[in-house]
Amino acid sequence: METFKFREEDTNLIEFSDKNDTSEKRYMMTEEEFLEKEASEKELRALKLWLFSENVRIENEKKKLQEMQNRFLHEKVQFQNEMKVLNQRISASQQRLKQDELFFDKKMQILKSGFAQLEEDRNAFEKKKCEEEARLKKEEAYNTRFKFSDVELLFAGVKNTLALKKRYRDLLKIYHPDNLAGDKEVVQAINKEYERLKQQL
Repeated sequence: METFKFREEDTNLIEFSDKNDTSEKRYMMTEEEFLEKEASEKELRALKLWLFSENVRIENEKKKLQEMQNRFLHEKVQFQNEMKVLNQRISASQQRLKQDELFFDKKMQILKSGFAQLEEDRNAFEKKKCEEEARLKKEEAYNTRFKFSDVELLFAGVKNTLALKKRYRDLLKIYHPDNLAGDKEVVQAINKEYERLKQQL
């Protein structure tokens, strides 16, 4: 630690002492040297104060940078988590879309199969209908021929009035409209043929 005092015998000289832990140094300097030394010490103190304030400012900037870095890392992790959730949702949506497409394809296959079966059934029905119509036409043609041209065969072998009446009653029992196999037109044809034969016999 430096101390100084003015000597009475020489006002231009100043006595300095520099004390440390082990020794004490004493030296003399002029006032001009003293002022220069004091100015340099002021500059040194100002420099030390500036260095201290700069250190404080740098530390504060470092803290701010560290906080910004921590916030950036936090936002980065948060963004990564959001992206992960978004990717999972997109993947789930794509999976559902694929399942819906497969389900739609299966439904279309079922519908196509159903339409094909319906078409096959319709063709079979049309074929059966045509066959039934042909059969009915054939029966109708046969019945028409029987009604109008072959009714004479019903009375074949009749030689007298008694046999004619008996055959007539038997035919009415068979072809009367109230019976299961009855036919009104056949009965009319039988009546007509009966009347004709009755006049002949």
